[in-house]
This record gives sequence, structure tokens and C-alpha cells, in this order.
Amino acid sequence: MATQTDISDKYGAIARSVTDSGLTACCDPAMRCCDPITKNLYGDLERDGLPEKALLASLGCGNPTALTELKPGEIVLDLGSGGGIDVLLSAKRVGPTGKAYGLDMTDDMLSLARENQRKAGAINVEFLKGEIENIPLPDNSVDVIISNCVINLSADKSRVLREAFRVLRPGGRFAVSDVVVRGEVPDAVRKSMLLWVGCIAGALEESDYQAKLRAAGFESIDLEPTRVYDIEDARVFLTEAGISVDEIAPQVEGKFLSAFIRATKPAAPCCAPGCCTPGAIPGRV
Repeated sequence: MATQTDISDKYGAIARSVTDSGLTACCDPAMRCCDPITKNLYGDLERDGLPEKALLASLGCGNPTALTELKPGEIVLDLGSGGGIDVLLSAKRVGPTGKAYGLDMTDDMLSLARENQRKAGAINVEFLKGEIENIPLPDNSVDVIISNCVINLSADKSRVLREAFRVLRPGGRFAVSDVVVRGEVPDAVRKSMLLWVGCIAGALEESDYQAKLRAAGFESIDLEPTRVYDIEDARVFLTEAGISVDEIAPQVEGKFLSAFIRATKPAAPCCAPGCCTPGAIPGRV
């Protein structure tokens, strides 16, 4: 499993490449394996008006801003915000009375994101430096948490989910895109494929992901597959790595996928005198 330093160094290099050369992240030699996972995730209307380098730096496996309805005035937090594309999209949706935070641990990505914020003229945006295992925001301070294929990079996913639960307000929504594994896969095969799928090696089995969300306190958990990765997509990458694609294909097909993962923090129980009618569900008026 890559260390946080490894991850920070890798994504810092990608941010510098986007800044200096104008290449898309997945044209960068260090990230060539991600294509086609990270491309064509955003529609023309979403791309319109965004700085080019916010799009070039996108390394996700989905579009988390499409996962949940964002309402004017809400506060949104993007875990692992990278070049800032999902933060800027969220800021548009919550409007001037809302706010969108981006959290990233990589100085070069934060620098790129803040430059993209300046170019977009987004005043309801703030990029924070920190780790997703230690979110630098108070308890019960965020309405919606999004993330785009970043939680799978963490070595302590349970802590990430507990932190997400902590900063969400009662009734708050968790809506992320992530890579997951479906069923059992031999360790050697799993490692080879996960190095290709989104260029990571830490995705959870889908039932394990759901169990960790429940353990953190979430409810209404839903995991919706959005793309199942085909072994043929990885043929060149795996062949270059000395792996026989035809031999591992039967153990791989249908087992690696991107998914939308949604959950909710339970609403606070009703406590004010007279706030609940007889027989009402606690937390609802």
C-alpha cells in the first residue's frame, strides 16, 4: 500500500505537469494507465465556464456532483479535491449563500486549485490543506460530503468515514464516487488490476465498504455500480507488466468497478418542547 508521502509526491508531480505543460493528467507518463477510466466524466454544460486546468487535472472515476442534489445555501466538502473541478461545480450549485470546501494534502494541487478558483471567480470556495483522515473542520459543520476516487487511496478508510460522519450535520449526506471490488479475487491478480484501475491499489470489496459505513454510524447506504472495468481495457498495461491477460481474465471479469456510494447521517432526535407531534418519528416535525 502506498504511503501518504508516496501519494502526495505522485499527485504533486501531476499538478506540476498540468501547470507547466498543459497535458491532461492521464496523458502524463506517470498516469497513462488511468485512461480511459478518468475521461469523459463531465458533460458540456458542466465543463462550460470552468478553467481548462481544472479539467486537465481531473483524476476521478466518476462525477460526484451528479450524485446528490445540492441546494442553495448548503455547505459542501470535497475530500481529496485535487485541481478543484468538483469544488467549483459544487460552488455553482450551492450559490452565493452556500460554500464549497476542498481538502487536499498536496501543496502543488492546492496551488493549482486556488489558481483555478481565481480564474473561475469563485468567491464561495475555500481550499484547505490537510488529510482526509483528520478533517480540519468542526463537528456538525457540513451538509454534504463528496469525493472522487480518493477514499480508496487511504490506508485507514474506517477513520476517513468516521471523520466524514463527524463533520456532517445531522441529516447530512455522503455522496462519493469510488472504485470497489466485487467478490473474491486472488491477491496477486487483485494487486495487478488495482494498479491499473484508477492507478491505485487499495479499493475495498463492496460489502466491506458498506460495513465500514455502517460502523461509522451511517444509514440509508446505497452502492450503485456505474462502470464495470473490462479486462481488455487493461490489456496493454498488464502485458507491459509481464502479466498474462488471458490467464487472469476468468478471475477478473466483472469484479472491478466504479460506483456511486451514498449514505446519510441520522437526523438529530427531536428535543425541543412541543417539536414533535404524538407518534411522530424522532427528528421529523
